[in-house]
Amino acid sequence: MKRVIILSLLLVVSLNFSSCKSEKPTDKSEKRKVEVKKSKSKFSLENANNEINFVAYKTTDKVPVGGQFKKVDISQGGEGNSIKEAIHNAEFSIPVSSLFTQNASRDYKIKKFFFGFMDNTKLLSGKLVLENDSVGYANIKMNGITDKVSFLYRIKANTFSMNATMDVANWNALDAINSINTVCKELHKGADGVSKTWSEVALNIKSSF
Repeated sequence: MKRVIILSLLLVVSLNFSSCKSEKPTDKSEKRKVEVKKSKSKFSLENANNEINFVAYKTTDKVPVGGQFKKVDISQGGEGNSIKEAIHNAEFSIPVSSLFTQNASRDYKIKKFFFGFMDNTKLLSGKLVLENDSVGYANIKMNGITDKVSFLYRIKANTFSMNATMDVANWNALDAINSINTVCKELHKGADGVSKTWSEVALNIKSSF
């Protein structure tokens, strides 16, 4: 009887040991599944230091008011073995919530009474296209409309920089311009007593790799 009990215990122990061993390959295979492949491209727009600056204008004297967007997401492309390759055909989206002008009150008004006055514009999205070594364009979607913005650019060392001017009237955003001007009527009033908010906005974008 004792012999039977001992044999039974040995059988249970051996089964437990074999079941522990069978779990190890499963763990390794699960780890392989969650591993993320790193990009082998030399330049990545997602990992670059991206500065998206803009200048709007107020009063009839066209006084500049600067700001920036603190976040940009690359949704398609944005990688390459050269900076030009990484920029060309890159698709992006910019959250309106990341707007920053160093004035909390102004930020609130722009988000609520300008972008908030547009049709479903929580994001500014678009695609960058480089036509040659100095000229390109961006297809920008805002207020439910996609329109083309031409720009000049240059690549120096490991930095891409571009300058452009957009007229928000091309996105049917004049009602949004009137909205923000009404809220900021006194602040946008010049020496002539006229309150004005321009539809023209200058863009200055820089990506350092």
